[in-house]
Amino acid sequence: MNDCPFCQIVSGKSPAFMVYDDDRFMAFLDIRPWSRGHTLVIPRQHARWVDDVPDFGAYFEVARKVSTALKRGLGAERIQYFTIGDVVFHAHIHVIPRYPGDRGLLPRFPGERRFGDREMREMAERLRKKINKE
Repeated sequence: MNDCPFCQIVSGKSPAFMVYDDDRFMAFLDIRPWSRGHTLVIPRQHARWVDDVPDFGAYFEVARKVSTALKRGLGAERIQYFTIGDVVFHAHIHVIPRYPGDRGLLPRFPGERRFGDREMREMAERLRKKINKE
């Protein structure tokens, strides 16, 4: 879909801080994260809702890989998952790391971009390395 921002990332027309990429799924850092390392997992093939994604189990397995990398690579204490879909109409799983001392509080909406390109690249690289070790 030409107007879908995630399809633009899949096609290579828009950049992303890539964490995971295979023939069916991609994961990249959210540019307006709720927390450090907030990652989105999407299917390469456009689907409107998460439950429309073929091979639903494999889709969530990618989210699990990202979660493990967030714990091992960035020191996340636990992970929260959201599948809201009200802003970008391409299925996506929010994989949101939670850290000691954050008291479990999330802002109502995603925040402004809190990390510069250099830090985003470094986070993405660290997570890719942890995923590739599995």
